[in-house]
Amino acid sequence: MSKPNIGVYVCACGINIASKVDVDEVTEFAAGLPNVVVARASKYTCSEPGQNVIQDDIRDNGVNRVVVASCTPRMHEPTFQRALAATGLNPYFFEMANIREHVSWITEDPAAATEKAKRLVRSAVFRVAHHIALEPRQEPVEKAALVVGGGIAGIQAALNIADSGYPVYLVEKEPTIGGHMAQLDKTFPTLDCSI
Repeated sequence: MSKPNIGVYVCACGINIASKVDVDEVTEFAAGLPNVVVARASKYTCSEPGQNVIQDDIRDNGVNRVVVASCTPRMHEPTFQRALAATGLNPYFFEMANIREHVSWITEDPAAATEKAKRLVRSAVFRVAHHIALEPRQEPVEKAALVVGGGIAGIQAALNIADSGYPVYLVEKEPTIGGHMAQLDKTFPTLDCSI
């Protein structure tokens, strides 16, 4: 495995992050972390120009691991992974630090928000240094379901799945199925037998 050369990109996200986090201070802090060769602040890192900066650093500055401190990975992790893959870098040499939802949106004090953002960036930098190349693969899947619990909800779930045409395995720890319903004599309002 080659020595990690980490690029850190701290996003202001307009004012979403910059209103509470001192983006320049976090970027300066990131520049001093081990294995970080590039640290940059950006107004919108997810934009095409922001992605181009990352790609240029991979090609021109030897960056082989990338940390983006911005919003939720749910929103933009695939965006940045595609940007890495476009340069030939394994897309899994990427880590995000969520400094929008986990910091700026929930922390009132700007000094505390900046310190928390630094901790999240530091964690992401140390984590990405240990990433290994991953490759996507496809595995065969047995189209069957396992339902744990043979109470009334488990029985109904198993029946619904079976009605959809899939094999179902129903597992119950007790000697009989039916759960608490099987212990009742009658049910309200019809007074039907519960079993």
